[in-house]
Amino acid sequence: MCPFYNTFQMCNFDTDIGTEELAHLEMVAAIVHQLTRNLSMEEIEKSGFANYYVDHTIGIWPQAAGGVPFNACEFQVKGDIITDLMEDMAAEQKARSTYDNILRLVDDPDVCGPIRFLRMREVVHFQRFGEALRIVQDKLNSKNFYAFNPEFDKCEDCTGKK
Repeated sequence: MCPFYNTFQMCNFDTDIGTEELAHLEMVAAIVHQLTRNLSMEEIEKSGFANYYVDHTIGIWPQAAGGVPFNACEFQVKGDIITDLMEDMAAEQKARSTYDNILRLVDDPDVCGPIRFLRMREVVHFQRFGEALRIVQDKLNSKNFYAFNPEFDKCEDCTGKK
């Protein structure tokens, strides 16, 4: 469980956004599928898609633009509510930047429309995580502002002494 998160009624907050993020992945996968499903072997070779094709045919294998496969290392968590919310905010900004880059490279309206929608959702998520961070910061003892993990450390003077 997450007792400190419960204090701020935020246990479902991350999971709700996490569920939506998986839907984002599904949308991007659908776009990739639509763009690649009818490629000829010549188009696959010309586009630089041949190496991917050898490993995955035209199946969807989530990976970064540089070819690094998606894995659990993408999810960072420390169990410290401030650290975790900052990480969440950074992840949303990185996703927004990625969508910005895609929009600079692509002019197909059937791609740009969904990517703009996903970009907008990342901005909203960033704002929600920022609001959650503000709630947490407002409720922390002022001596604990970024000083220790309130989940485990309950010191009064933030020196580590109980």
